[in-house]
Amino acid sequence: MTDIADLNAIPLAKAIAAREISPVEAVQAALDRIEARAELNAYVTVCAERALDEARAAEARIAAGTLRGPLDGVPFSVKDLIATEGVRTTNGSRIFAETVPQEDGVSVARARAAGGILIGKTTTPEFGHKPEATSPVSGRTLHPTHPDRTPGASSSGSAVAVAAGMGPLSIGSDGGGSIRIPAACCGIVGLKPTLGMIPHLSLPDLFGANSYVGPMAGDVADTALFFEAMAGFDARDPWGQGALPPEKPFDGMTGLRVGWLPNAGASVEPETAAATRAAVAAMARAGAEVEEIDIDLRAVEPAFLTVLRAGLSARMGAHVARYGNEMDPTLLVRIIEGRGLSAKDLSEATFVRTQTFAALQEALSRCDVIVSPVLTAPAIPTSIDTAGEVEIAGNRGTIRGAWYPFTYPLNLTGHPAISMPCGRNTEGLPIGLQIMTSWYQDRFLLRVAAGVEALLGQ
Repeated sequence: MTDIADLNAIPLAKAIAAREISPVEAVQAALDRIEARAELNAYVTVCAERALDEARAAEARIAAGTLRGPLDGVPFSVKDLIATEGVRTTNGSRIFAETVPQEDGVSVARARAAGGILIGKTTTPEFGHKPEATSPVSGRTLHPTHPDRTPGASSSGSAVAVAAGMGPLSIGSDGGGSIRIPAACCGIVGLKPTLGMIPHLSLPDLFGANSYVGPMAGDVADTALFFEAMAGFDARDPWGQGALPPEKPFDGMTGLRVGWLPNAGASVEPETAAATRAAVAAMARAGAEVEEIDIDLRAVEPAFLTVLRAGLSARMGAHVARYGNEMDPTLLVRIIEGRGLSAKDLSEATFVRTQTFAALQEALSRCDVIVSPVLTAPAIPTSIDTAGEVEIAGNRGTIRGAWYPFTYPLNLTGHPAISMPCGRNTEGLPIGLQIMTSWYQDRFLLRVAAGVEALLGQ
């Protein structure tokens, strides 16, 4: 018999609604798995008693035939950058280690309104600023199957929690690949939605936002279910204020126009290149029309770093005088680098943001989706210094340019993108496939991803 903790969200929700599994059993199974895999360090806070109380309330509702929503009784976790009412939200920082918000973030509130039960907060680097799964608050989070490899960041704990059965759903956030990178490393699915599709109101600059809240889950169907629970208009968010464009139809691969982006200006490790190319070949055999495209996304890195450093410096710089000794040293470096930037530097970076959007839009005028690897190589060794120059797949440079040139440009352009498994290498490490599409076509993207998932037998 399958352990309850290993069930995906949809079969678990169906079993709960049919009263074959109780919400208490579901929550307890997740809590037991958290304890059994404590060495992975996926959670910074576990709210066991509160979760069990909510599970008992859900059990009573279901017995009375009054389900709250499609997630009723299903446990979920939340990255520790996202506010949770009554549960501390540390941001991975000692500065906020005991901060307890007075209300939930929009995504959390909507997940709970659909019946989901919050079981805890997952680990993240301090303010999600780096691609390494460590923070001053929680220490290091381990990969679920290869402890010498990174689980990816910055939604590190969320990816590990889902992959290891510590709750089938998690809310992550993505400021440069922070949902998609750990999803690829850990072999799960993660969606960075269109800017504004899931409101993220804690950002200080909503107009120039490049950070997104999104669902992480074991398969595409669960990801779509969780997306629907969280997506929707909020008058406080400047994006998504108008009517959505018509949803593109998808009835199978036949006639689907696929832009295949194999390298984006970077070198891709051979097994990753082979697995992702094989996925595109499977789409072609099923009837998709594939065109190889060439967009040098790696060249966007200087502009992205300008936006990142300026934002961190503006947001966190005031804390340095009092708390500098308690901050992650690499965060301090980013803040100091940001202080050296000018208004002209930031404006020029926004020009590149516009140019990158235009380049992707031009490709999407010919293609329905653009497919690429998520990373140039699977999960890298924890021994690699991600703050210095690295060499990955023959690329020497920063970790962003060498390892994940496919992800961070889409944070600047706003396009939705999903990371999904497309096989494993000879070491058993998962390989991730990224699919992206036009703004507000998130549901179309999810249907395409489900089609690819079925083709690959994932």
